[in-house]
Amino acid sequence: MNVYLIAGEPSGDRLGAALMAGLKTLNPDIGFAGVGGPLMQAEGLDSLFPMEELSVMGLAEVLPKLRRLFKRRDEAANHIVLAKPDALVTIDSPDFCLRVAAKVNSMASDIATVHYVAPTVWAWRPERAAKMAKSIDHVLALFPFEPPYMEAAGMTCDFVGHPVVAEPVASAAEVAEFRRSYGLDDAPVILALPGSRVGEVTRLADRFGDALSEVIAQHPSARIVVPTVGPVAGKVHELVKRWPGVPLVLDPRDLGPEQYAVAKRAAFKAAHVALAASGTVSLELAAAETPMVIAYDMNWMSRRIIASKMLIDTVTLVNIVSGTHAVPEFLGDACKAPDIARALNTLMGDEAARAAQLAACADTMAQLGKGAEAPGLRAARSVYEVIKPAAP
Repeated sequence: MNVYLIAGEPSGDRLGAALMAGLKTLNPDIGFAGVGGPLMQAEGLDSLFPMEELSVMGLAEVLPKLRRLFKRRDEAANHIVLAKPDALVTIDSPDFCLRVAAKVNSMASDIATVHYVAPTVWAWRPERAAKMAKSIDHVLALFPFEPPYMEAAGMTCDFVGHPVVAEPVASAAEVAEFRRSYGLDDAPVILALPGSRVGEVTRLADRFGDALSEVIAQHPSARIVVPTVGPVAGKVHELVKRWPGVPLVLDPRDLGPEQYAVAKRAAFKAAHVALAASGTVSLELAAAETPMVIAYDMNWMSRRIIASKMLIDTVTLVNIVSGTHAVPEFLGDACKAPDIARALNTLMGDEAARAAQLAACADTMAQLGKGAEAPGLRAARSVYEVIKPAAP
């Protein structure tokens, strides 16, 4: 039995690795091929090309790289058809992955196709579900309210839980060791997470820095900690030099994967408050019970196009799942340092505001499957049923 997987960014790499581990639990002899990052490679994937080439976000940002992306799409599709896997599993990154699935479907329609992470048709561009159904057989959904959207478009769909609920949270001992190792003592920790792509880090860094300057002015004993990822670590080191104080950058290139993972978990748990770019990181912060402010901006053209198609009034996942506006967010034109700073200062000292947000975070974790079977194994069972319906 062989499964071909394609992931296009770090969050997809994590999903893919957990899915691969789950599939190996169900069938130790299963084989893998495809495109993925270090976590998927650690599970046995020999990546066809570097996953980082696909990590591009924003309409204007993609345009200069279209020719290379189309070349990679064709390369992947041809490789899949020659490999003849029992299933193709595309993971998130829909602009690339679904194009690969469509091309494969046109060349070899007998290959079962699964897409992991339902497109956010409940948020914008609902027509994507019907278009996707032309080349996708089955969908793995991270959110419990998503299956009806996929089924209405003609695909089968299982809610498998969100992987964040299965990720470890730092213990009190790990937090204490983290503080001791980095000389933080009892200082309030402000976590800063400006993104995992060069474009977003570059765009947000100065606004994050300006906002944090105002917060540090009111809380001079606080320390800023910046966990980052390998592809943007150099840029982060460069940009945070303009931030107040001496921010502590957690760099996986210096620490190594295992030590970095421990340090990052401890930083999330140790933080009194976090300022983060929009994305899955809000759920990681919710799992760590860390109050947060979300801020994000993108290219002017991308911003206008997306805003014109939005169907919801919040993009923060904690707000969406919990049905609240507990997490303050500053997006697009509203991504201004003074307003971000005010929201951070409120969370630094207002216990009622902190409690309200943490209640929404707890509700979000419960809805996403906390306490149930691990999402990676649930996803594996769902894929296995597509490949081999008679499997237990």
